[in-house]
Amino acid sequence: EWNTTTAPGATMTTLITGGAGFIGSHAALHYASKGHNVVVLDNLFRGHAAAVEAIRQSLPAGHRSAIVFEHIDVTDHHETAAAFVRHRPARVLHFAARAYVGESVSQPIECWHANLTGTASLLAACKAAGVPKLVFSSTCATFGEPAPEQIPIRETTPQRPINPYGASKLAAERLISDFAHAQKIAGVDFAAAFLRYFNVAGADPLGRIGEDHRPETHLIPIILQCMLGLRPAHNNTLSIFGTDYPTPDGTCIRDYVHVADLVDAHVRVLDALKPGEVRAYNVGSGKGFSVRQVIDAAERVTGRTLNVSLAPRREGDPATLYADAALITRELGWSPQFANLEDMIAHAWAWFQTHPNGYG
Repeated sequence: EWNTTTAPGATMTTLITGGAGFIGSHAALHYASKGHNVVVLDNLFRGHAAAVEAIRQSLPAGHRSAIVFEHIDVTDHHETAAAFVRHRPARVLHFAARAYVGESVSQPIECWHANLTGTASLLAACKAAGVPKLVFSSTCATFGEPAPEQIPIRETTPQRPINPYGASKLAAERLISDFAHAQKIAGVDFAAAFLRYFNVAGADPLGRIGEDHRPETHLIPIILQCMLGLRPAHNNTLSIFGTDYPTPDGTCIRDYVHVADLVDAHVRVLDALKPGEVRAYNVGSGKGFSVRQVIDAAERVTGRTLNVSLAPRREGDPATLYADAALITRELGWSPQFANLEDMIAHAWAWFQTHPNGYG
C-alpha cells in the first residue's frame, strides 16, 4: 500500500539504472510505493517503458509524479552525469547490464562495454553528484564453477568466472571497490555493496508488474509460456538439457530467489551501509531445486501438464549451484519470505495469465 508516513528518508531520491527491467522495475515499485522519489535510467535495450508506466499508474493520482523515467544509456557519461546532477539522488541501485551468458560469449565487446564501461560512467556520475551509497547488481556467475566441496557457495568462495558475463561483473565489483577506496582517501563518504544473486523468479505478488525478457532464457517463464502455448516455434515443449548429472533425479540443481525477496535484500543493505564501507552478500534461498522439481511444482500450481523433450548436457552447466545466504541473514536479518517454489511460480503464473504478451 501507499506509505503516507513522514518517516526519515521518505522523500529522498533513489536512482535506479536498468529500472525498466525485471529486477530494477520491482525495486522501483518498492521505493515509489514507499513515498520515495524514484528516477529510472534505462536505454530500453531489454527494459520496458510500460513497466515504469505500470508502476506510475499503481500510485495514487496525486503522487504519480514521484517516479521519473530518463531514456539514457548509462554508458553515455555526459547524459548520465547530467541526470545525476539534475536529480541529486541519495542512493543508487545499479542494475543496468548485459546479462545473457550465451550472448556474452558471442558478443564479448558489447558485454564488457555495457557492464564495465557503464559502471565506470556511473561511478563518475556518483562522484560529480556526491552520491553517498551504491548497491551493485552482481551475480553468482562471478564464482564460475565451484568444486563440489565448495557448495553451498559462500562469499569467501574463490571467484573464477568462466564467461565474459561473470568476468565483466567481477571486474565491475573491483572497480567499485577501487573507487570507494579512492573516495575514502580523498575524505569523501561513499559506501557500496555487491549483491550476488542466483536465479531470480516470481513477480509482484499483487500482479502490478512482472517478467518480460526477449528472448526469454529463464526456466520458470519458459515453462509457463509453454503451458500457455506461447512458444510455438519450440512446439511449446521444454528441452531438459542433461538427465545424467550426479543429482537425485539426474537434472541440474539451482537456487531460486523471489524477486520481491531480492528487492528486500537491496533495501536492507542500503539502509545498513555506513560511510566508507564495502560489503558483499550472496542472495539466494539457500537450497537447490532440480529442473524436474521445478517442472513438478509448475504442474501442481497450474494444473497443466508440460511437454518435455530430453537433450544432451550443455557445455559449462555445473550439476549443482546454490547459495549460502547465512551472512546477510546474520548481519541484516534478511530471509526469504517466498522461499517456497510454489509461491514463486504462482506469482509468475498470475502475471503471465493476465499478460500473455508481456508489456507488449
